[in-house]
Amino acid sequence: MLKQRIITGLILAPIAIGGIFFLPPFEFSLFIGFIIAVGGWEWANLAGFSKPVERVAFAAFISLLLYLSTFLNPTYILAASAFGWIVSLYLITQYPAKKTLWECRYRRLLIGIFVLVPAWTGLVAIRDANTLLYGFQAVDTRYLILYIMFIVWGADVGAYFSGKAWGNKKLAPNVSPGKSWAGVYGGLATTALFAIIASLMLDMSLVDTTWLLLITLITGVFSVVGDLLESMLKRHRGIKDSSQLLPGHGGVLDRVDSLTAAVPVLTFLFILVGWF
Repeated sequence: MLKQRIITGLILAPIAIGGIFFLPPFEFSLFIGFIIAVGGWEWANLAGFSKPVERVAFAAFISLLLYLSTFLNPTYILAASAFGWIVSLYLITQYPAKKTLWECRYRRLLIGIFVLVPAWTGLVAIRDANTLLYGFQAVDTRYLILYIMFIVWGADVGAYFSGKAWGNKKLAPNVSPGKSWAGVYGGLATTALFAIIASLMLDMSLVDTTWLLLITLITGVFSVVGDLLESMLKRHRGIKDSSQLLPGHGGVLDRVDSLTAAVPVLTFLFILVGWF
C-alpha cells in the first residue's frame, strides 16, 4: 500500500505542478474542469447513484454547470459556497441526528454541486486574475494556488503529528473517529506558520499580515470541514473511498476534499478584503 501511494504521488505531483505553472488560463480551466468532472463521477456514487450511466450523467451535468457558471459573476458563486460550507459545518456537528436533512440521494447530489462547481470557479478566478494583489508586491497568482495547497497539506500534517501526541479528545467521533481537537490546533498552528513565512517573504505590512493570518486560519478550518463532509457521506454510504482510481490513495475526491472547501473560501475572503 505504501509503495502504491508513493508511486502514485510521484506521478501526480508533476502533473499537478505542471498544470498549475505551465498551462495558459483557458487550458488550465479545462485541466481543472476534467478533475472536477471526475469528482462528479465519484460524487454520484457517494450520493447513492451507483449505476455507471448515472455516474457518467452526473459528471456530464457537472461539466455543463461549469460552462454555464462562466456567465455568472464568480463572487456570487463563491459567496454561496462560503455559506454552503457553514451549513455543512452545522450538518457535520449534528450527525447523525440531522441526517434526514440530507440523506435523500437527490439532496446529496445537490450538495455535490455546491462542493464541486465553486472549487472550479475559485481556481479559475485565481488563475485568470494573473497577478496579485492589493497591499502586496506584484505576485503571480499561480503561487497563490500553491499556497492554498500548502495550507491544506500543513493542516493535514500538523494535525497528524499533534493528534498522535495529544489527540485524546475526539473532534467528530461519529463522523471521523481518528480526528481530534489537538489535531485541529496543530494543523492551524502549522498553517499560521505558513502565513507568517509568506508575509515575511512578501514584506507585508502589519495590517496585511494580520489579514493574511486570519484568512489562512479560516481557510484551514474549512479545509477540515471539507474533509469531514466527505467522511460523513462515505460513512453514511458505507464505503471507505470515493473510488479506486488512484492506487493507494482511493479516489480523486479523497485527495481534494479539503481543497474543495479551502479554494472557494480563501478566494471569497481575498475578494472581500480587496486583494484581487
